[in-house]
Amino acid sequence: MGYIENNLIEGESVIYHARLHWIILIKPFLVSLVFIGASIVLFYFALKDPAPDNAPLLKQIGIVLAVLAVIPLIVGIIRRSSREYAVTSKRVIMQIGSVQRKTEEMFLNKIESIGVDQSVTGRMLGYGTVVIRGTGGSFEPFHRVSAPLELRRQIQEQIGRSFTGTAPHS
Repeated sequence: MGYIENNLIEGESVIYHARLHWIILIKPFLVSLVFIGASIVLFYFALKDPAPDNAPLLKQIGIVLAVLAVIPLIVGIIRRSSREYAVTSKRVIMQIGSVQRKTEEMFLNKIESIGVDQSVTGRMLGYGTVVIRGTGGSFEPFHRVSAPLELRRQIQEQIGRSFTGTAPHS
């Protein structure tokens, strides 16, 4: 169970979960590829080097780079999994971080507008930024969220239900 499920108020239920899009893993993947590429080049030169004295050093540096290649991927995966976005029957909740936590919550009746910003790439791949504006200030934008139009629809649906008094669907 995540932060959101553990912090629901009485009579509240989670209607929709949103998460970061996989696109945020591309940069760490490319950095890892650079490390792996450099490692392969060093191993190649270690095998083809006419001065065999340099070979052990080149191999050691290649091994270190290969091990370091895993770090950006792990950081990217942790970053993606440590963010929770949810629409509940009463609030919109955003939680960022696993060790150091930042949360923002806005009751549905305080939301004035919901904006979605998608680039051409975002539209093709299904991600974008959702900005929620409420009375007294704005929510932090949900950057690179998966299916931003669905998130907006779910929020609007819950706002509509809160005004009509119908029970949320599960």
